[in-house]
Amino acid sequence: MRASKYRFNPETLTYEVEKSRFTKLFLKSFFPKFLISVSLGIIFFYIFSSYIKSPDDFLADENNNELRLKYELLNKELNYTVKTLAELQHRDDDVYRMIFQAETIPASKRKAGFGGSTRPKIYPNIENSDILNSTIQKTDILSKVMLVQSESYDEIFDYVKNTEKLASCIPAIQPIALDDLTRFGSSFGLRFHPILKIWRMHDGVDLTAPRGTKIHASGDGIVFRANNSHGGYGNVVKINHGFGYITVYAHMSKILVRPGQHVKRGDVIGLVGSTGLSEAPHLHYEVRINGRPVNPINFYYEDLTDKEYYDMIEASSKAETHIYE
Repeated sequence: MRASKYRFNPETLTYEVEKSRFTKLFLKSFFPKFLISVSLGIIFFYIFSSYIKSPDDFLADENNNELRLKYELLNKELNYTVKTLAELQHRDDDVYRMIFQAETIPASKRKAGFGGSTRPKIYPNIENSDILNSTIQKTDILSKVMLVQSESYDEIFDYVKNTEKLASCIPAIQPIALDDLTRFGSSFGLRFHPILKIWRMHDGVDLTAPRGTKIHASGDGIVFRANNSHGGYGNVVKINHGFGYITVYAHMSKILVRPGQHVKRGDVIGLVGSTGLSEAPHLHYEVRINGRPVNPINFYYEDLTDKEYYDMIEASSKAETHIYE
C-alpha cells in the first residue's frame, strides 16, 4: 500500500494529506468538463423531447385529427336531426293536436332541461374538448326533445284509438280532386276583397276549377243547410261532422244533397259554379272548429303526399287574392 504524503498547512498549523496528482488533475480538468457535458445533455434532451415529435406523437396527432373530423360530421348530422324534430313538433302542435282538439305541448315542457345558463364543459383539459362538449350537449338536448315528442305521439295515438269515429268525421280531404283543380285562388287570412273593395278576413280557401266540376264532402257528417244564401255564398252546402267540426261549400252551380242527409267522406255534394258574390267559377271552402274558422290546408293530409302537401301550401301562399270571394 502506497504511503500517504503529508504537508504542513501554516494557516491551520496542522499536517494534511497531500492530494495526488491524478486527483488534482481530475478536479481541475476532467470534472468541470464532465459537469458541462451532463448539463448540455440534459438541456438537449429537454429541447428534443419538447419540440421534436416522436413517431408515437405523430400517430396520436393523426388519430386526433381523424377523430375531430368524425365529430364534425356527427355534429352536422345532429343539426339536421334537430331541424327535422322541429318540423315534427310544428306538425304535432299545429296539425295533429288541432285535429283532435288536444292542447298543445307548452314550450316550457319542450325546452325543459336545457337553455338558460351555459352548461360547464365536461372535459375542459383535453384536446378537441370544444367539439366534444358541443356534441355531448347536442346529444343531450336531442335525447330530451325526442323523449317529449315520443310521449306526445303516444298521446296522439291514444286519441286515434279512442276516437275511431272522429277520424272518419274529420274533414281530411280536399273537396276538389287534385287532378280537377285548375289552381289555388285566395288563401286563408286577411285580404283585400276584389268586389267590396275593403280589407276583410277570408275565412276559407278558394279552389279554382271548371264549372260543373264535382265537389266532394271532406268528411262524414249530416247536411244541415243546402240552399241559396241570397248573399255572398250563393248556392251553399254546410255539413255538421260532429265533434265541433263544420264545413262550408259555397258558389255551387248545382246542389246535389238536401238538409238532414247523411254523407260519407268523398260523396259528391254539388258542382263548381260562380253563384253569389263571385267573378269566376270556383269553390269557396271553409272549415270551422267550435265556430272558429281555421285554415283548411292543415287538414289535407289523407289524400296528399308530403310533397303535394307542401307544394299546395306554397302555391296557396302565392295565390292571387283579387278574383274570388
